[in-house]
Amino acid sequence: MVSAIVVLMPMLLHSQTMTVEEYEPKSTLVVPQHQVTRAKFPFIDVHNHQWRLTDGAVDTLVQEMDKLNMAVLVNLSGGTGEALKKNVQVLKARYHKRFVVFANLSYDDVNHPNYGKRAAARLAQDVKNGAEGLKIYKSHGLTLKDSLGNRIPTDDPRFDPVWAKCGELGIPVLIHTGEPHQFFEPIDRYNERWLELKQFPDRARPPDKFPSWEQVMGEQHHVFAKHPNTIFINAHLGWLGGDLTRLGKLLEKYPNMYTELGAVIAEIGRQPRFAREWFIKYQDRIMMGKDIWAPAEYHVYFRVFETADEYFDYYRKRHAFWKMYGLDLPDEVLKKVYYQNALRILKGVDRSMFPQ
Repeated sequence: MVSAIVVLMPMLLHSQTMTVEEYEPKSTLVVPQHQVTRAKFPFIDVHNHQWRLTDGAVDTLVQEMDKLNMAVLVNLSGGTGEALKKNVQVLKARYHKRFVVFANLSYDDVNHPNYGKRAAARLAQDVKNGAEGLKIYKSHGLTLKDSLGNRIPTDDPRFDPVWAKCGELGIPVLIHTGEPHQFFEPIDRYNERWLELKQFPDRARPPDKFPSWEQVMGEQHHVFAKHPNTIFINAHLGWLGGDLTRLGKLLEKYPNMYTELGAVIAEIGRQPRFAREWFIKYQDRIMMGKDIWAPAEYHVYFRVFETADEYFDYYRKRHAFWKMYGLDLPDEVLKKVYYQNALRILKGVDRSMFPQ
């Protein structure tokens, strides 16, 4: 009896001092489970990043794509100039049907009086060299500054020639503006992203150093309004995965705006009934995207979209301490999210790779 108490005491002491990071309860719920490791239909991932790839690494990447049923990967980290040309060559030399490469802006000469025209001209050359879209990173409108140290807003007029050139060339702009609105809120017990901000305090956006979330996102929406002839893909559900009604109103207001699902499946998976209705209503404007390359994490996306499973794990605790639920989307909606909507926007993709 004494030995049992001796063994039990350390366990009791640990439970009293355990941190929230250590807490990993095992569910005792017994419900039907459907692991989905391969998408029901071939899909296009419109939001991915690949860096420093060699021929051998590309071979491995394609093998992993095949296992997921990923037909096409869009590499948003194409760069510009010589870097863009190299990225296109490495990815498309032997697998020209499997990859799309987006260019990026250079801000080295952002203070030049003719920056907009210069950047637009560079983009036009990048398109000649194989780029099929433009990716804007979150630094644009958040931390990008001029020579005086002032923040350059997303809708600064110096970028108007760039947005106009994208419309002229018929290429989309996948734009990541801002971050989750919780990063801009007080880091207290009411903040849903408290754990993430505790682990990564530099992600906080306090009001004494950054503009408000509403201002940053409002500038992005102003760009959509100013350039109706340019297609914009609002990355990460426009950080409105937790307010799909508002996101839907934006889609209705801006017919040139689409959206994608990179890094926000946790928001969709916790509201299965309303999210299912929303996906059906806006099925022509949503595209598959993942962001970070981690093959096993795609399985959670597939399970949310394709099953009616209940109470299953998300893949990253710091983003979501809740469980996921499946939407059980109809096939006609799945096809649009997985590939049909992207095919309307990405002009160079081989249509024969997909079901009609």
